[in-house]
Amino acid sequence: MIGLHNLKPAPGSRHRKKIVGRGEGSGHGGSATRGMKGQKSRSGDGKMVGFEGGQMPLLRRIPKRGFTNKFRHAYEIVNVKTLELLFDAGQEVTPELLKEKGVNVDVARTKILGEGEIKKALTVKAHSFSAVAKDKIVAAGGKIEILK
Repeated sequence: MIGLHNLKPAPGSRHRKKIVGRGEGSGHGGSATRGMKGQKSRSGDGKMVGFEGGQMPLLRRIPKRGFTNKFRHAYEIVNVKTLELLFDAGQEVTPELLKEKGVNVDVARTKILGEGEIKKALTVKAHSFSAVAKDKIVAAGGKIEILK
């Protein structure tokens, strides 16, 4: 009876792995099927990634510009028009609340920008504010608090 516990591959469909370099009696001793002399017959013959036979590799031929500043702080951008839509007057706005509402992807750092209008008095806590955003929030009767 055939079941998962006694399934086997068809006879002759599976080949034994070639055992090389284990003496002349194995049939694959001596040069271990690598041929005679040359770079490929020796151990460690793999060439480095991108090697082009001594020609200047493509990665070194193309020009390079700029660098990545590892001290840069990435900000999650939120406009005041978004705050106007999502929050009620008198409410406190924090990066965590913005994440709950699906605005912030990352809570690490949030910056409020001044695009749009705001008429509700909100207490906004963020890591950074643009000058226009500060003016609009304060003009609407709200407060700003800069987080560290």
